[in-house]
Amino acid sequence: MSERTVQEYLQQFDEPSGYLDFARFGPVSDRVREVLVGAASAIHHRGWDALAALDAATGECARTAAGLLGCAPHEIAFVGSTSHGMFAAAHAFGAHTSPAPGAGPGTVLASRADFPGALYPWLRAAGNGGLAVRLMDGPMTADAVRAQLDEGVRAVSVCAVDAATGFRAPLAAIKEVIGPRRVLVVDAVQALGAVDLEADAADVLASGGQKWLRAGWGAALLLVRDRVAGLLEPGLGGWSGVLDPIDAPDHPRPARPGAVAHTLTNPDGPAVAALGAGLALVRDTGIERIAALIDGALDALLDAARAAGARTPGATGSGIARFRLPGADPQAVHDALTRAGLATTLRGGWIRLSPHASTDPKSAAARLSEALHAARAA
Repeated sequence: MSERTVQEYLQQFDEPSGYLDFARFGPVSDRVREVLVGAASAIHHRGWDALAALDAATGECARTAAGLLGCAPHEIAFVGSTSHGMFAAAHAFGAHTSPAPGAGPGTVLASRADFPGALYPWLRAAGNGGLAVRLMDGPMTADAVRAQLDEGVRAVSVCAVDAATGFRAPLAAIKEVIGPRRVLVVDAVQALGAVDLEADAADVLASGGQKWLRAGWGAALLLVRDRVAGLLEPGLGGWSGVLDPIDAPDHPRPARPGAVAHTLTNPDGPAVAALGAGLALVRDTGIERIAALIDGALDALLDAARAAGARTPGATGSGIARFRLPGADPQAVHDALTRAGLATTLRGGWIRLSPHASTDPKSAAARLSEALHAARAA
């Protein structure tokens, strides 16, 4: 990859220099902005050809996502959010798809430490007769999963990167432990576009574009691999997920092949086009280079925090880390950072840092250092 390519990538962004909160939301790129403005203009001025253009952009987005995730385009569908994709996954397990007929729906393993958006789909599905939820404590490691496996476990649900701590789940190791007859469901919204994701291990994966992909809200990709199609059913599949839903009167109609069987309705065309633009930037630049820049920025920030006396848990390699200033009120510290023009998140008494490749490490670290020293003095 040439330096020119990296510079072209960085020139796509113009967020404030103190913005360190990409795990919450990533200000969109120039390319995404142009796509959204162009789509709105086409919808305003044109007719059916605008819809045709958006359909073409949806197909292109599926191909781009498939290239990044190592799957076929038909294994990609588009839903409204990461949570929507996780709800579709949670409702895709029925008793008749169980490996042991008559054994009931079975169990899903999940961590109570994961972001609530990855837990509530399973809890709500369990309340409607879906998989029973067995909540584990602490991070989801291969050893922790192995200790919980029994014949009733049909799925494991995990966040690829923990939103609070930055812990990276060992997806490949977990998939090796659970084997091919259990489904690994991955919430990847805090990973896709920031780390070299072990996507091959994921049987089902959901990710929106509003964070590290910097593509805004309204669309998320849903990966459902063919290898687990026989273990799932379109529990939330609507009219968009069946064959010939309008002209054929004999409902319910058969499900369409591929991930689209799990969709409720057609996706938001402009949002999918924007998601495609965000994915294309990652493809064209290279996730390894983007991740290295993110790691460099985060390392500089953590060095500055430690030099100011902050406590920082171990490195995560995910773009997300957190710190605490001993003896100082966390809210007061967070307020001081905000006054200094630094955007961070305060959660559970810890301040979360999540810079991006476009963050200037030297400038951001200097501002953080100055703000923390001022907070300690106060």
